[in-house]
Amino acid sequence: MRFVQQRLPNQDSNINRFLRNKISDLETDKRVLVGVFGKTGAGKSSLINAVIGEKNLLPSGSISACTSVMIKVEANMKSPKYEADIEFITKEEWKDELWSLLNFLGDNADVGNDQDEEEDYRDIDEKLSAVYGEEWRNKSADDLMDNKYFKEIPEFLQSKRKILTCESAKELSAKCVKYTKNDSKDGDGKDRKRWYWPLVKCVTVRVPKNYLLQHVTIVDLPGTGDRNKSRDEMWKSVVESCSTVWIVTELNRAAAEKETWEILKSASSIMGNGGECQQIHFICTKSDNIEDSDDSSAAGVRALIFKKNMKAKEEVNKEFKKLNKVKKHFGDDCFKVFTVSSKEFFKKRHLEPDETEIPKLQEFLQNLNDCHSETFNYVSGAYGILSLIQGARHTEVAGKKNEVCTELNENKRRECYEVQKSMNDTEIAFRKYLSKGVENSKKTCQEKLESNLNPKGVSGRGFHRILKCVVRNHGTYKPKNKKQINLNETLASCLTDSIDEEFRKTFPNERKCKPFNGVINKFSLDTKSLIERFTDVKLQLIFLKTEEIKMKTKLNKEIRDRKKKIYNSLTERIEKSMKECYEKAAGFKGEDTLKNMKETIMKHVLSSKDIMFEQAKEEMLSRLRDLMDYILKTLEETMQKSIELSLKTDDYPLPDFEAELEEVQKYYNDLKKRQEEETPQIW
Repeated sequence: MRFVQQRLPNQDSNINRFLRNKISDLETDKRVLVGVFGKTGAGKSSLINAVIGEKNLLPSGSISACTSVMIKVEANMKSPKYEADIEFITKEEWKDELWSLLNFLGDNADVGNDQDEEEDYRDIDEKLSAVYGEEWRNKSADDLMDNKYFKEIPEFLQSKRKILTCESAKELSAKCVKYTKNDSKDGDGKDRKRWYWPLVKCVTVRVPKNYLLQHVTIVDLPGTGDRNKSRDEMWKSVVESCSTVWIVTELNRAAAEKETWEILKSASSIMGNGGECQQIHFICTKSDNIEDSDDSSAAGVRALIFKKNMKAKEEVNKEFKKLNKVKKHFGDDCFKVFTVSSKEFFKKRHLEPDETEIPKLQEFLQNLNDCHSETFNYVSGAYGILSLIQGARHTEVAGKKNEVCTELNENKRRECYEVQKSMNDTEIAFRKYLSKGVENSKKTCQEKLESNLNPKGVSGRGFHRILKCVVRNHGTYKPKNKKQINLNETLASCLTDSIDEEFRKTFPNERKCKPFNGVINKFSLDTKSLIERFTDVKLQLIFLKTEEIKMKTKLNKEIRDRKKKIYNSLTERIEKSMKECYEKAAGFKGEDTLKNMKETIMKHVLSSKDIMFEQAKEEMLSRLRDLMDYILKTLEETMQKSIELSLKTDDYPLPDFEAELEEVQKYYNDLKKRQEEETPQIW
């Protein structure tokens, strides 16, 4: 639309400013995120390589070298090169982490036989040795921030991104390894190479001209969160923004693999009510792994593979039906199982490519691209703008314009009333369910806290260390290879449980459902019937229809973003109420530290429970009201301004874009027809 903007007159007028703003507002590149979870060795990298058709892009195959940072994979549509954009954490964040890691080692200098302690110690040793070799020992955080340790990565010191550009996927993969992988078997002492993954926040890999990734970004997600605050915040932000999540595990243990199912359970609320995930794909990899087969013929092997695949799908679906916590956020229709073999997809020894189910995942990505809503939104906006320009050039229908304006304003008033009525019902329902949650929280908070402060099977020494980390980190801590501990979520659990069903109903992620019972999507100025009666202002009414579509799209985006904050507000408010208590508990030292920490936390919760849970409830309701006020204001003001500018403007000379309008109209009609035929994948 730049050519249109360039041809508009330079003179200042209401309609000219309005048109320029509308052209500037047109958006084209909102990407759809597909998140990929899975434990080390599950075959995530091989899966991504096979699906996007780049066998050597992401390194795979070594169990000792696990992916330690988030990797985003998307298309490079501007260059024929393979690129990696490496984003580092800040120097301040690394210094804070160093201080925390070294303090932890100092507090636990005498590592006993506690397995958790040993794992955490190894984890810290691994991280520091990756960056510093053996030179970190007996040094302070200030010493380890010396610039000499970062000569190879000046971008880290300058708070810049490092860009790697290569001719091939294999070359880029080799260069990226030191920024993405944790290889615990890479030599010792001075001969050990430097690995910079502890300093990396995220790596974005761009593949040239890959049309499966034109509007889609695949994100390889490590584990469930991160101890580093900056990386953990990015992890949560990406997970809650994924429209689809792939849970990857080996087929042979798909239904029984505890770690994989724990990833799904722990992230379900972030993806569901706290996010925008519409679909979960449970992907069983290495489906070609056949052991102890009596029939080694090609037909026998294929038959056994198919039999195992069917059995795995049945068992996984059965296991999913048991997950009550997950099913609060996702119905059975949101869950689908795939059995894939990346190796067979490339080698074709026993299976044809179609039989590996990799093409099904490729087709899914292609559908995401085909249904990419921003393309239609852009064309729709352009069609409306050109219609308005052509309509504004006709000045002989002033009387009819006034009559149309009157009807449009009446339609707007009526529709806004319906929206407000529906949202008022939503607020009443939220208040009712949250009030029940408050009462349940008061009754059960002591019991829930007791189970967290006195866990079974954990030694006093081991739990002293864990609880110290929890209070230092404002109520949360992720032990190595263990479930994350989050006291704030535990305390907020009765509130979230009380509102989950109503929240999902109000803010559904499912593709066919719309927020607030669809009342915003039903909003209409009834331009279709007006066009039949007032053909002289047809172009202006077409513009208003496209503005209506654009406004509803904008509102749905805003709702999608704000609903995450509304849902998270319960836990965030609890954390705020607990802040003083955590700080006090973190300050204890000496013999009775564990006892003092427990007593401080429990005493604070019991003394503040009558206020704390009520405040959390009111915080959610306040944010809900803010969103509803924003929706009503946007509906009223946006449509009022569009009505006035399109039908009440003075005579003003504008260029003729009749040929361009005809061309864009054809494209618009074609896209609209395709959208109506296909099931939309995203809001």
